[in-house]
Amino acid sequence: MTGAPAEQPTLDTGRPRRRNLISLTPLIDVVFILLVFFMLASSFLDWRAVELEAPAEAGGAGAMEGALLVEVRPDDLRLGGLAVATGELHDQVASRLADEPDTRVLVMPTPGVSMQRTVEVLEGLSELGVSDLSVIREGEP
Repeated sequence: MTGAPAEQPTLDTGRPRRRNLISLTPLIDVVFILLVFFMLASSFLDWRAVELEAPAEAGGAGAMEGALLVEVRPDDLRLGGLAVATGELHDQVASRLADEPDTRVLVMPTPGVSMQRTVEVLEGLSELGVSDLSVIREGEP
């Protein structure tokens, strides 16, 4: 009695009933096609670029005249040495850009400032329409 299990006879013909096998290959194919579709249709990261001037392209000391210096500190922002709120910074930079569209803006993050905070300030200035935006280190002329 070892071996294949006995087939059960059907009621109408007396022949053994054959069981239909369900193939999983089409189902797996559909799942992979859906997986590829959603991977290609989804965007996992929002890639945005902030245009910065490379240090080699930045001008000498003459280019510093008339530039706005924005210090990004862990607790506040400073424009020209005076503490300002983010909205006030945007207002002052926008009014300066209205008078002088080619105003150079220098952003100087101080030690202890997170990169995310610096990028948020850069994005805000870029959205205002600052065309000459540079990041400098503390102590640079």
